[in-house]
Amino acid sequence: MPLSVRNQIPGTVKEVKLGAVMAEIIVDVGGGNQFVSAITKDAAEDLSLKAGDQVTVLVKSTSVMIQK
Repeated sequence: MPLSVRNQIPGTVKEVKLGAVMAEIIVDVGGGNQFVSAITKDAAEDLSLKAGDQVTVLVKSTSVMIQK
């Protein structure tokens, strides 16, 4: 499926934390870097996400902030 998202980063699911409504997905993208995504619990279950899964992190943002 073609996507307009240009930032596509392959990684490995490190941890899935399921809550009552939401899920926190921690993805290791290498080099000591991780992405953390909050998605619905239903979405996490539909994708059958578990530690060790190979996934792609898709980042689409209209605003990126940096503070030093």
